[in-house]
This record gives sequence, structure tokens and C-alpha cells, in this order.
Amino acid sequence: MHALAQEQLRLDAGPVDYLLLALYFLFVLGIGYLARRSVSSSLDFFLSGRSLPAWVTGLAFVAANLGAIEIIGMSANGAQYGMPTMHYFWIGAIPAMLFLGVVMMPFYYGSKVRSVPEFMLRRFGKPAHLVNAISFSLAQLLIAGVNLFLLASIVNVLLGWPLWVSVLMAAAIVLSYTGLGGLSAAIYNEVLQFFVIVAALLPLTIVGLTKVGGWQGLVDKVSAQAGAHQLSAWPGNELTGFGNNFLSVLGIVFGLGFVLAFGYWTTNFVEVQRAMASKSMSAAQRTPIIGAFPKMLIPFLVIIPGMIAAVSVQDMVVFKQQGEGNVDYNDAILLLMRDLLPNGILGVALAGLLASFMAGMAANLSSFNTVFTYDIWQAYVVRNRPDGYYLRMGRWVTLGATVAAVGTAFIASGYSNLMDYLQQLFSLFNAPLFATFILGMFWKRMTPTAGWLGLVLGTCASLSIFLLAETGVLELPGQGASFVGAGAAFVVDIVVSVVVSMVTTPKPAAELTGLVYGLTPKEDRTAATTGEDAGWYRRPGVLAGIVLVLIVILNIVFG
Repeated sequence: MHALAQEQLRLDAGPVDYLLLALYFLFVLGIGYLARRSVSSSLDFFLSGRSLPAWVTGLAFVAANLGAIEIIGMSANGAQYGMPTMHYFWIGAIPAMLFLGVVMMPFYYGSKVRSVPEFMLRRFGKPAHLVNAISFSLAQLLIAGVNLFLLASIVNVLLGWPLWVSVLMAAAIVLSYTGLGGLSAAIYNEVLQFFVIVAALLPLTIVGLTKVGGWQGLVDKVSAQAGAHQLSAWPGNELTGFGNNFLSVLGIVFGLGFVLAFGYWTTNFVEVQRAMASKSMSAAQRTPIIGAFPKMLIPFLVIIPGMIAAVSVQDMVVFKQQGEGNVDYNDAILLLMRDLLPNGILGVALAGLLASFMAGMAANLSSFNTVFTYDIWQAYVVRNRPDGYYLRMGRWVTLGATVAAVGTAFIASGYSNLMDYLQQLFSLFNAPLFATFILGMFWKRMTPTAGWLGLVLGTCASLSIFLLAETGVLELPGQGASFVGAGAAFVVDIVVSVVVSMVTTPKPAAELTGLVYGLTPKEDRTAATTGEDAGWYRRPGVLAGIVLVLIVILNIVFG
């Protein structure tokens, strides 16, 4: 980042702001220390002993996804593309979250697996398990690096600390509370961070809207400066990189809404791990559905400020019109904070931003240490040791992952809109996994060989699209390359899996009970409705129906 840009972004933080930040960090470390008392086994450390209530895991489910990438990346998208960015939430998240809660959670929770790769092990055997465990671990290290890079660059820009000092300090704080209390520390901190983030972003949105003359003022300014197409969510041509309206809608619905979204929300252990920590199957099913309520409102706190910054902050207006300047889209929310927030409120906003980065990174670390310890180390490297050994190993792995994230942080520094980088990672790692999962869960004939071969070739298909787009052979601006790559990965994986299944031997049906939909008795995949799970408002299906109606209304109002 240019020296000039740093001066432009430097926030004038006062003693009150620093005091608020210090108090926040004390709270975070305190939660880690208290959570440590409840950790006596590896299940406590990695899955909170499966003891948490649905509202806690539901908020943690959203907060784990409300990392730096979401806040900086989505406000950058809002500044660059406007309202079509809403699709990442209303099309690209909520339907998949509801599907996870209603259809898939009974299999994860009911089979008592400790991780998503362990589900792959039971369904497809060792090769698919190992491929999934390695690709998931690699993805988490790359994404943790993104969170860490953003956290450090924010501290560097706002407070003037050197980048390497910021990286190490940020890493040390996340490491200390995740290493102390495991998943419980990460989850309780995520609930705290959720409220801190909302407390930071709500005033920013309200003050920003007031500044541009309310909603109508924002509409007028965006229409005048960027064009009316940035004010309606559909068809979103700029976002997808397609000139044709039909292809653009298809790209959003199939590429983002189906493949990328379902791939991320239903197979990504970062999210699923929060639901697995619930105290009952009903609570596990409700976790993503409870999370869907705040999730549908978050765009108003991240995308709208990005749009406000693009029309009201002079540096950003110039950048958007000319495509060059001392700032880029990733700075949108920071510039708005710099211009609009007084001391005191600034401290809360800073704590909110730091909270979001730490929530994201802690989620990456806590899921990485579970998968690496259980699915790689215990399964293939050091077997049959006492539980205490794996608990200690989990803490060492957390330390190693933090060091690795410091390294991957520098890969992320090469992208001007980090959402592009991130969608690319998802189309590589999540889209093929979703295809393998969904086919294996509903088609008992799918074989172990098809399981790992489909994954590998699906990933290769996505990688090929990425390389073709990078070398200019395919002309796909915006985030089109990742949408097309995700679609290609999905289709190739399905085709390969079906063809290979036809010429290889499937597992006997007796071994697939609890893992395949048609072979699992209905009572085994139905949550209880008595005791703590009684009441219509605790029925996963009813809650999911309410969310679906609200999403349709939002798409009509802002479409």
C-alpha cells in the first residue's frame, strides 16, 4: 500500500479508543481461559463435548462466517458492483443453510462423526478420506492467511505499526484463546464478536445513510455516478462477467446459488463443526436455520456502507470512475469509518473489525486442528495413542497452523478485491466435494473408487478454468471464472463418479446405514420434539419455511 494511501487511511484514534480495544482483548482472552476449565478430553477440545444450546451455536455459525473476508470483501463488492452483491447472502447462502439444517445435519450428527472428512471415510473409505482431509487442511491455511493479512494490514494502516509486527501480534492473540479453550473458546468468542461487529457496523450504516440524504439520496447518487443497474440485484451482469442477462442469472443461480453455496455451507467443516457442537439433533438442525435470520440482514450492514463509500468518499469516487488512485475497493469500509465516526464510537468500530478478523481466523484454526489431528495424524501417522496425546497434539497443531497462516498471508496481499481470491479457493476446494457428497448421500450404488477419483478430477477441472482465465484464453471478468470453475468441477465430478461407479464394486448396503438417505430408517434422521426440543418454534422445518418466505420477499423488494 502506498505511503500516501496510508496517510489517507490513518485513523485518528484517541486514548478512549485504545482503552476500549484493550478491554475487548482482555475479554477475549478471559473467555479462552475460562473455557479451558471444561477441556478434559479431545472431544471437549475439538467439539465442545457436544453440549452447547442451539442459540449459541446458531450465532457462532454466522459469526464464524462473518470474518474479515465477509466485511472487507463484501463492502468492496458493494462499492464495486452495488446491489447484485446481495446474491452472496440471499441466493448464495440462505437456501444452502436451510438445506444443511433440514436434510444433511441428521446424517452428520446422527452418525456421530467428529468431522466432515470422517463422514467421507465411512462412506467411501480411506483414499477419499485422505484426499478430502488434505484439500480441506490446505484450504483452511490459505483462508486463515487471508484473515491474518487483512487483520495485520488494518492494524498497520490504522495505528501505523509495521506489517510484520501486526501479523505476529494478531496471530498470537487468536492462537492463545484457541489453543487454551479449543472450540468452546472459539464459539463463545464468536457469539461475543457477533454482537461487537453489529455494534460497530450499525452506527456506520445509519450515519452513512444520513450523510447521503437517506435511502432516496443513495439511490439518486448511485444512479448518477454508477448507473441504475447497480441498484437492482438482478440480473447482475457486472458481477458475473456475462453480457447476456439469461446467462448471468443462470451463473448466479447455478454457479453461485447451487454449486458454490451448497458446496460451502453443507460440506465446509468450519460451519458444520459449530452445529456438531450442539447438545441434541434438533439443536444441531436448528443451528444453521437460526443463523439464517441474522444472515439475511447482514448485507444491510456491509454492502450498503460499501455503496455509500463509493458515492460519498472522494478518494473512492475518483477510483471508481478512473480505475486508479491511492485507494482500492478493499478500503471502502475503512474510508467510511475515517470520515464519519467520532472518537469512542471509533474504538467500538475498531474492536468490531478486529473481532471479525479474529472470528474468521479462529474458525479456520479450530476446524483445521480437528481435521489434521483426527483425520490425518491419528488416522495415518500416529495411531492408537491415549486420548491425552491427541489433545496435546491438537494444541501443537494449532500453533503450527498459526505459523503457516503467517506465511500464506503474503499470498493474499496480491489481490485488489479479496473476494475474487476467495471465490477462486471455494470453486477449487468446495464445489467438487459437494458433488461427491450429494451423490454419495442419495445414491447407494456410488463406489469408494468413484468417491476419490471424482474429487480429484473435479478439482482439476476447476483448476483448468482458473488457469485458462488467468492466461487470457477465457475472457471472464468479475467473479465469472470462479462461477464457471465451480460449475465445471461439479459437472465433471458427477460424470466421473457415475461412470466409475458403473464399472467398480459398491460397498454392501449393511455398511451404509446412517450414511445414505434411502438406507437410513426415518426415526434415525428425525429429531425429537419433546422435552427441551418441544414447541413449534423449535421445529427445524417450520423455522426453515419462515426464512424462505422472508428471502422471497427481500428478492422481490430489492430485485
